[in-house]
Amino acid sequence: MVTLRYVPESSQDKIIADEDVFETLLKTFKALFINDFSRQADILALLPEVRCQYLELLTVEQKRSKVNSCNHQDQHVFSPEEVLFNTLGFTVSRDRSSLVSAGTGVFVTKGFVPKGTVVSMYPGTVYRKHEPIFFQSLGNPFIFRCIDGVLIDGNDKGLSRSVYSRRDQLGPFQMSDESWLTATPQNPLAVGQYVNNCSREKAANVCYQEFDVPGHFPVELKQYLPNIFYSHDVESHLRCVVLVTLRDIKQGEELFSNYYTV
Repeated sequence: MVTLRYVPESSQDKIIADEDVFETLLKTFKALFINDFSRQADILALLPEVRCQYLELLTVEQKRSKVNSCNHQDQHVFSPEEVLFNTLGFTVSRDRSSLVSAGTGVFVTKGFVPKGTVVSMYPGTVYRKHEPIFFQSLGNPFIFRCIDGVLIDGNDKGLSRSVYSRRDQLGPFQMSDESWLTATPQNPLAVGQYVNNCSREKAANVCYQEFDVPGHFPVELKQYLPNIFYSHDVESHLRCVVLVTLRDIKQGEELFSNYYTV
């Protein structure tokens, strides 16, 4: 059986502008990068101008930390969830769904998410129409079909997992995030494939929105993008899918989306 999640073409209108999606990802990924600054030496050695910019940002962060802390000898490294909370005001994580027999779901575990906010991302390998995905798709409930027919395989197990983890990096630059395949993603937004479909009892509070990563997206931040093309020779912009809130969502609420299943 082939299982497919998709959003109907009547849902093409975007809830928020691409610029807003871009700004949210940029803000979050920069905060993750600065938090993980000690591990970025190899990348920054190749990007001296970028290194100067981040050192300035880091100095501002450290000054802020010194105001809040008596002991400022050590740079405190936050968990990715803490970085997300400090940056966007909420955290999301996987847990047992409130829907009977739905398995895993995604919850706002801390904070508050206003309407029109990017609350998670749909990770996975991106396939264009002509690319082979038949075996990966058999009984796979994590395949998402974009409006233009592009498919994203968000399964973190089996064949799908091995296909994703075999994609190459670009020279010294890591071009995607593999950690969504683990229990502790370095990009804490990369849990969107576990958001369950709405039901009669549970109305949708998020919707899917497609986003093509622009060419000017900073190369040093691509290590947090939880998507990668199946083919290496792709010139087009990387397709991502984000989940955007349809209303304000409070701490403790589960996320529910609006997709059809074939």
